Amino acid sequence: MNQSFFIGAVGAHQQMKNLNVQGNNIANVNTYGFKAERGRFASLMHADIRAIGDRQLPVGTGAAMWTTDTDFASAATAQTGRVQDYAISGEGFFALADLKTGEISLTRNGAFQVSELQRPTEKVDENGQPIMETVMYLSDGQGRFVLSTTGGMIEVTDRNVQQPVGVFDHISYNGMEHVEGTRFLAVEKNGDLRLGTGTAMSGMLEMSNVDLAEEMTKVIESQRAYGMALKMVQTSDEIETTINNLRG
Repeated sequence: MNQSFFIGAVGAHQQMKNLNVQGNNIANVNTYGFKAERGRFASLMHADIRAIGDRQLPVGTGAAMWTTDTDFASAATAQTGRVQDYAISGEGFFALADLKTGEISLTRNGAFQVSELQRPTEKVDENGQPIMETVMYLSDGQGRFVLSTTGGMIEVTDRNVQQPVGVFDHISYNGMEHVEGTRFLAVEKNGDLRLGTGTAMSGMLEMSNVDLAEEMTKVIESQRAYGMALKMVQTSDEIETTINNLRG
């Protein structure tokens, strides 16, 4: 069949994936600390492999969305008046520790809250079991706890006092895994986690860095590209139909 049919079909499918990325950006235009993503396309026309007898087999035709890059540019901050809201001036992230999995994730969303956690004391009850006490820690409200400037959990004794929230960073942000919402996980090429140069500011939050005007422009571009790809499929189908009718 004409290669243009496959190029058009792949193009339409990949533009749908690109629209999903843009739609997610638009949906999070008001999400604190959200970082916009950009779809990156790669050509499939020259990606060939050799088969038996030194024959070449095409891997694909057209272009595909190879990956998505995250725009880590800082955004404007908004005053909230809540003591346990934090924004970062400069580069870096807040670090969140998951006690169940041991996972350390990073975020620019500093909408934190005070959560209670049970921990054992040195005292024991009549059965020899440690007596538990309730301690308040700074958390993201979803079971993860905020790390301090020393890398430990932040114990809160007064909800109305600013806490020593740590700011951490990596040498490179390239390839960081966007796990959910506003959280990221570092990969090997990002290097070790280190103290960042940014400063945590209380009583404010960083806005989303999504540019709504830019996203709407990209949506229009993707819609037009999608329509052109479908037109290519339709035209290829009509050509094949005409050729088959001539054979008859």
